[in-house]
Amino acid sequence: MALLTPDEIVRLSPPERLALIAQLWDSLEHDQLPLSSAQQAELERRLGSLDQDRQDGVTWEVLKAELEQRCP
Repeated sequence: MALLTPDEIVRLSPPERLALIAQLWDSLEHDQLPLSSAQQAELERRLGSLDQDRQDGVTWEVLKAELEQRCP
């Protein structure tokens, strides 16, 4: 694998650098992404609320119909 030098990296356009960042990020497996204890706690909190949010939510069709009634 050919690595880019810092000089080569700075010569890339911003979109090219962002694409490189995305490729690097996507190459990592979930277990290769270390989380702080605060990040892990927040992730668990959000996952825990996901089921409740799904139960309390409405479908797009229901929401759209309600909005169309309010704003004909």
